[in-house]
Amino acid sequence: MLRRILRNPNLEGNAIQYLIIPDIHGQADKLHDLLAHLGWKKGASGWSSEHPEQEIVFLGDFIDRGLNNAKVISTVRDLIDSGKAHAVMGNHELNAIHFHTQHPETGQPLRAHSDKNLRQHASFLDEFSVGGADAAEAISWMRSLPLYKEFEGFRVVHACWSEPAIAKLAKISSRGVLSEDQFIAAANEKDALFSLAETVTKGPEVALPEGFSFSDKDGTERRDVRVKWWSDRAKYWSDIAMSVPEPEKLPGSEIPAEIMQATYPKNAKPVFFGHYWLTGTPVMQSENALCLDYSAGKDGPLLAYRFDDTTTNEIKITNVLSAS
Repeated sequence: MLRRILRNPNLEGNAIQYLIIPDIHGQADKLHDLLAHLGWKKGASGWSSEHPEQEIVFLGDFIDRGLNNAKVISTVRDLIDSGKAHAVMGNHELNAIHFHTQHPETGQPLRAHSDKNLRQHASFLDEFSVGGADAAEAISWMRSLPLYKEFEGFRVVHACWSEPAIAKLAKISSRGVLSEDQFIAAANEKDALFSLAETVTKGPEVALPEGFSFSDKDGTERRDVRVKWWSDRAKYWSDIAMSVPEPEKLPGSEIPAEIMQATYPKNAKPVFFGHYWLTGTPVMQSENALCLDYSAGKDGPLLAYRFDDTTTNEIKITNVLSAS
């Protein structure tokens, strides 16, 4: 299933072949090993590929967890700046922007410097100190990343392609790129932008029926569940809820129609995303939705997907690639 990439003899003329790479989380060695395995190398004139028709698409979450945030950012930026790659923002970039940005009125950081947030952001802070010039420059680059991106034959987003959320973002942003004022608004839970940014970078949450709650893995009681937005065949709450330690304690009732109506349409373009820290053998989430994050930020492999057929809406699991 995981195989070395080969030139596709069916590509014609100037057709582009895309390599879609998910969450790297500061694991520069995994990124460079994957790029080398896929025929990419860096020379005196910059990055080049054995396959000149290739471009790379990154799915965000470049930072935190691993120990080489700066090296990952440098590699990704080099590829983008040379016109050989594209990228979308992950929730870790959004969190970092808010962590390192002060509210213009209160002077307080948009994301609290709490013990929990400091632990989550620790590996980045080891290389980029708060208030330092390097951090400011890196955060400035992160601000330039769009929240979603659409190509001729497919779409990419970090966590969730919600058609209503994307449509709203398309109207108010510059092709998914937020302005400085919009980033400030997106840190305010009472602002509509907060919900939009949270949905596409972290995934949608919905309220459980009244009277129901569950304890998450940390023992925190929750009345909202994160849902499998790609799952249009779910019937009960246990079918669609994610990260619930004891799903049998969820409501036994059927999922409300409005939740199912918001799942990803079967006739939509293929969509690729990361974020969910999956493990094991890669599988399809649905016939036109594929998560590529298999926990490279910890001990899992960094994967890539080769997309070179813009004539069909078919995702092929055999096009999932790794360096191993």
